[in-house]
Amino acid sequence: MSRGILDTSILIATDVTPIPGELAISIASLAELQFGVLIAKTADARAIRLSRLSTIQRRFDPLPIDEAVADSYAHLAARLVEIGRQPRARVMDLLIAATAHAHDAAVYTRNAGDLVGLEDLITIRTI
Repeated sequence: MSRGILDTSILIATDVTPIPGELAISIASLAELQFGVLIAKTADARAIRLSRLSTIQRRFDPLPIDEAVADSYAHLAARLVEIGRQPRARVMDLLIAATAHAHDAAVYTRNAGDLVGLEDLITIRTI
C-alpha cells in the first residue's frame, strides 16, 4: 500500500478525487489551516474554513515535527540552498515535505513548484 502525506493545498481543495493508500498529514498543515481560520476576511469565510478544519481534525491524527522530521528538513533546505533557492520562503512546504521524507511517504500536492529541486529526495505526486 502506498503511503502519502497530504499537502495543505490538497486539504483546502474542493475538487480532489479520492487518493488511494495510507494517507496522513503533518502538524504543519494543521497550523496553516488554523492560521487560515484566524485571518479569514468575513464571518462566512471563517465558518467555511473552521468547518473544513474540524473535519480534517476528526479524520487525521497529524504527524509531529520530531527529530526525524527536523533532520529531513535540514537536508531538504540544504538542497534548496545548493540549487540557489531560498528555503525560508517555503518553510511550511518544506516541513510538510520533510514529514513525508522522514516517513518514507510521497507528498501529494497541487503546488509541485513549491518543491522544485527536491524530486530526487522525495516523491512528489501532483493532483
